[in-house]
Amino acid sequence: MSPPPTAAPRAPLLPLDDALRDLLARAQPVLPSESISTFDADGRVLAQELRSALDVPGHDNSSMDGYALRVADLGKGALAVSQRIAAGSAGAALAPGTLARIFTGAPVPAGADAIVMQEECLVQPDGRVQVLVQPAAGQWIRRQGEDVARGAMVLEAGLRLSPASLGLAASMGFAHLPVARRPRVALFSTGDELVMPGAVAPEALPPGAIYNSNRFFLRALLQRLGCEVSDLGIVPDQREATVQALAEAAQGHDLILTSGGVSVGEEDHIKPAVQALGELNLWQIAIKPGKPFAYGRVNHAQGFAHFIGLPGNPVSSFVTFLLLVRPFLLQLQGAAATAPERLQLPAHFAWPRADKRREFLRVRRNAQGGLDLFANQSSGVLTSAHWADGLLDNPPGRPIAMGDLVDFIPLSSLMD
Repeated sequence: MSPPPTAAPRAPLLPLDDALRDLLARAQPVLPSESISTFDADGRVLAQELRSALDVPGHDNSSMDGYALRVADLGKGALAVSQRIAAGSAGAALAPGTLARIFTGAPVPAGADAIVMQEECLVQPDGRVQVLVQPAAGQWIRRQGEDVARGAMVLEAGLRLSPASLGLAASMGFAHLPVARRPRVALFSTGDELVMPGAVAPEALPPGAIYNSNRFFLRALLQRLGCEVSDLGIVPDQREATVQALAEAAQGHDLILTSGGVSVGEEDHIKPAVQALGELNLWQIAIKPGKPFAYGRVNHAQGFAHFIGLPGNPVSSFVTFLLLVRPFLLQLQGAAATAPERLQLPAHFAWPRADKRREFLRVRRNAQGGLDLFANQSSGVLTSAHWADGLLDNPPGRPIAMGDLVDFIPLSSLMD
């Protein structure tokens, strides 16, 4: 009698860094660019570098309300005011032995080599001005081109534009900016247990039913990254329904993002459905929370859509989005920087039960400059993600003692 067949050995879990490197390599080529109004470009990724066609400022100008003068003319008593120069106007060359009334932003007249604040001057009854201080040459003068020099590369391709970036672009005369097109993302959840808030009152929830929280924070995170989101709702736990949803979602989208159904249970249909329509390249990551993670491609007549499947547990879904989906979408847009900020801070708690996987603990900075730990680190406790202001990146097998320096990733750098 032959022995019963043995199960095939399970493939080792993929380290997070390897998975991220693979994902970013597959996020090529970047999305095509489009030209949009500088007013509307906050958060978008600049597709081409910007060089200035002019000096900023375009002329020497005053940084104060006061008087423009020659330093060499001081010590000769009160000086007569020979002209008045406001911002937007151009004065004449400064007559020797006189000074010019000048306002912030106004061009410095030829011959003047310093500005004195009006508070440091005394206007005499006859209108002449006594300067009460001895200014240094160049004082309170903003030099032509000191902010931006003509021909300088000021904003680099791949920059994720900020309000300050937009102001700088406008100062160089750019009314429109070339940016990467917004990623088009199809989002849906799987699970017969899921119910939308508002569809059923809390007291009427059937046994085993839960409200679909993942759909809300995933959609918000996608929108923060500048994505155009098609929310396709909840797909039943049926293979045929999953295949149909994936096939429809692949049309007109750059990425299909799902939540749930990527584990190994009998009701988890994402893996075979993706394989039926395309290919699955990554499966299960060596992190906690968030092991059930999948990446693949879903083919359609014009090409393919990227596919990423996140775990169903809300904290697992939240963490894997921030660690893997966020940099993938930024890379898809051609962003030069995808890595979050990291800080070394002391742990004000002990974590003696090290895990064999790389852990991302929900922590919060305290008034003493250290980190407090949320008491319940379960992958189903979304309260921990709400309470936390960062993730503690703990290597596999490392216990944490009180006072140990640990690797802290602020959530603000992951959700900017």
